[in-house]
Amino acid sequence: MRLVLFAAVLALGAMIGVIAAAGDDTSTKVTMAFVGVLFALPVAALLARRRKGSESGQLSDELLDPSVSTSPRSLSANYWRDRGHPPYMKPSDGDPDKHMFDPDRLS
Repeated sequence: MRLVLFAAVLALGAMIGVIAAAGDDTSTKVTMAFVGVLFALPVAALLARRRKGSESGQLSDELLDPSVSTSPRSLSANYWRDRGHPPYMKPSDGDPDKHMFDPDRLS
């Protein structure tokens, strides 16, 4: 079914290109059909890859297992708390009175 949808959208793009060049010669019609297919290709790919059901990308409200803190669900649920770093892999913060990237200390 996806392949049929993909081919139908491509054929629609080609037909729109041919209709746009209806009064011109054959080479212009072929070129416009090709341009129509080029514009219809990303649309056809998006429609063919469409997934059924919306539960796959959503997090549920159930409690997360605290022992598995590096699972993708746990990392995405605690992203703002951990600032994007996995637990126990967070880089150390610099001391407030020392400048890590001071131009005098770089060389």
